[in-house]
Amino acid sequence: MIESANIEDAEEVMPLVLAAIGHIAYTLAGTEDLEEARRILIGFYKREDNRISYKHVLVDRREHKIAGMLLSYPGDGAAALDLPFAARGGDAIAVEAREGEYYLDSIAVDEHYQGQGIAKALISAFESKGQEQGYSKLSLIVEPNNARAYALYNKLNYEEDGSIQVSGSRYIRMVKQL
Repeated sequence: MIESANIEDAEEVMPLVLAAIGHIAYTLAGTEDLEEARRILIGFYKREDNRISYKHVLVDRREHKIAGMLLSYPGDGAAALDLPFAARGGDAIAVEAREGEYYLDSIAVDEHYQGQGIAKALISAFESKGQEQGYSKLSLIVEPNNARAYALYNKLNYEEDGSIQVSGSRYIRMVKQL
């Protein structure tokens, strides 16, 4: 069942967030140590003032476990969601979302639940949430070598819209008009 995440989900959601964002986690946390980054990002997850807050997370619960998660937020005000990370110092954080768009920041499905349509269901919930909030354009980024994710987004009618540099890597920007 897809629902909003809560603070208590932090320990279960964070491994999925880390799997989804990869090396971007180190930029957000301001450290190259995985365990320290996990601890720092759990702290941010429990707050409401940043891009990885539980307030921005949808989860798919199955068998009393989190099978998948999707993190999204409006592009309007996205820069403000990065201010708490910028206050930590370190590398500059790229603003991935644009004004006027509802942005899919990250999505991941636990390996035990893959192949069950969870990613599609989460994306559908994301699209509905964006539309409910008055957005007519959705956006996301995907690594050029992630053929599986790219194919899914393409199948769901997301189209390429340039590229962006995030944490030293190039990503393909994709958009969908609602």
